Amino acid sequence: MDTSVKPGDDFYTYASGAWIRSNPVPAKETRWGSFNLLRDFNINAVKTILAESAANTSAPAGSVEKRVGDFYAAAMDSAAIDKLGYTPIKPDLERISKITDLNGVLQEVAYLRTTGASAPMFGFYVGQDRKNVENMVPQLSQGGTTLPDRDYYLKNDARSLKSQEALKNYITTLFTLTGVPEATAQQHAETVFSIEQKLAEAQMARVEMRDPYKTYNKFSVADLSKQTPNLNWSQLLPKMKVTGQDTILVNSPAFFQALNTQLTATPVADWKTYLQWNVLKSAAPYLSSDFAAANFAYSQVLTGQKVQTPRWQRMSSLTDNTIGELLGQLYVQKHFKPEAKARMDELIANLIKAYEIRINKLDWMSPETKEKALAKLHAFTPKVGYPTKWKTYDGLSINRGTFFQNVRNAGQWGYTDMVNQLGKPVDRTKWGMTPPTVNAYYSPVMNEIVFPAGILQFPFFDPNADDAVNYGGIGAVIGHEISHGFDDSGSQYDKDGTLRNWWTAEDRAKFQEKAKALQEQYDAYTVLDTIHVNGKLTLGENIGDLGGLASAYEAFKMTKQGKSKKKIDGFTPDQRFFLSWAQVWRGNVLPETAAQMILTDTHSPGEYRTIGAPVNMDAWYEAFNVKPGDKLYKKPEDRIRIW
Repeated sequence: MDTSVKPGDDFYTYASGAWIRSNPVPAKETRWGSFNLLRDFNINAVKTILAESAANTSAPAGSVEKRVGDFYAAAMDSAAIDKLGYTPIKPDLERISKITDLNGVLQEVAYLRTTGASAPMFGFYVGQDRKNVENMVPQLSQGGTTLPDRDYYLKNDARSLKSQEALKNYITTLFTLTGVPEATAQQHAETVFSIEQKLAEAQMARVEMRDPYKTYNKFSVADLSKQTPNLNWSQLLPKMKVTGQDTILVNSPAFFQALNTQLTATPVADWKTYLQWNVLKSAAPYLSSDFAAANFAYSQVLTGQKVQTPRWQRMSSLTDNTIGELLGQLYVQKHFKPEAKARMDELIANLIKAYEIRINKLDWMSPETKEKALAKLHAFTPKVGYPTKWKTYDGLSINRGTFFQNVRNAGQWGYTDMVNQLGKPVDRTKWGMTPPTVNAYYSPVMNEIVFPAGILQFPFFDPNADDAVNYGGIGAVIGHEISHGFDDSGSQYDKDGTLRNWWTAEDRAKFQEKAKALQEQYDAYTVLDTIHVNGKLTLGENIGDLGGLASAYEAFKMTKQGKSKKKIDGFTPDQRFFLSWAQVWRGNVLPETAAQMILTDTHSPGEYRTIGAPVNMDAWYEAFNVKPGDKLYKKPEDRIRIW
């Protein structure tokens, strides 16, 4: 803490100032805070598991330990990887070079996707139909670009131009590493950039993409093919292993119409260059060290990171991202205790109860809508720690001696596993995060809140800590995920997870008015020079924080400590609650990364998450004696209360 600062003037520095000053961003990171500390602890825990598994050469064939150990051992054999250079992708590059027409280009787009090589031009996945949630449907999304957001291609300020230049250098470098002459590689970079810029122009902005109705466009496969005749989906989908489907969901029809035009307006030779680039960029992190170094040099410009993340850390994360439910089994045996799960179940039950009390007390919502909101709240499914049914990865071939092929095999396996969900009942045991992940999520179509084992540790959660610390930490995280069911987007789904209105028109208008006030509060926060928080992009997360902290406080007040005034370390229970919240969000971030996150991250920066919710809560003013004249003071009538 930095108690020389008044909490009412700068609660972020008051709660965490000394920590922030003495914890600069390490050279191998782009940001450093509570999340990163815990992620660092977890990745080291994962490293130990992986190193032990890799060293255990007597693990039985087919066992979890053997498969995890083999994947990691292959990933860490940099000498073998360096020896291969780019030979693992030579067949792809040669095959693409032989394409002669547009049909060949599209066949290749399908082939690259199904073999786990890359996903050019557009996004594709299989997921629940938002208006018929028991159905799994094929879904198309805009895509095809490399830079983190479409705005990088469309703006010409110094920061964007620097990123564009970094991308062109990256393209040039990767092509030259495969033996293409420098001048030709530079031409390739201009070709690829031009194609991607046109794709970016056709993309919807991230704020628009948050609207679940705007991005819900259902077509028959035949009708979509009529709208985009150059992309004949009746022919293309079977090549993408999608058969027997007559309907498809599209998040941005205008993007696909623009792509349809671009397909014939762009020479086949240019599309071949673009496809080769997609193979190169997807493979670069897993090829020899010169490719990995080029990949880092590019990301360095975008993030400001000083040195490359150590290989063991990159490969530990890769193992988690690739076969996370094999690794997860070994992780939870060591790092997740049954008593942590029991305590979490109790906290979740208390948060649901607090939320119910708060909904019942709302002065702006009619009894009719309240009834529906409570029905939704009581239909929530909580998942804690790890899946009840583990993925087995049956049929995935992992060999200790072929790292690149393991990555490809996993990509192919994952794609096939995804399309195999078509025509089957929705698997409600499935998880969207792996057990070591330091995060949590809410799924509107499943109406579930999910807390992996990785986040259930200090500073978010400690079974031995006092209630104030746990309710201000993990309690607020639980409340935050519940609030996503009632944020500007999640509130449009009903208790069954269906995209269907359950509000009266008057209540919805009142909710939107409150949400707009919150948006304006965050719009006013400055991050870097002229860059402000985007209140619209971050609205769902900010509603999550406000509702989450308020309901966690309500639940905390039901506990014995919450009802007392007994100080610990000189702080009252209420002060400890808000300090716990604040210290979760402490951190430092590199300016390049901060600028990127404003465009791409739906969360506000930690500094503003620290203060954004408390300044709307009377209890915070009372806890720290915040008075008119203090910089963070808001008049009682201006404090925003949503949930």
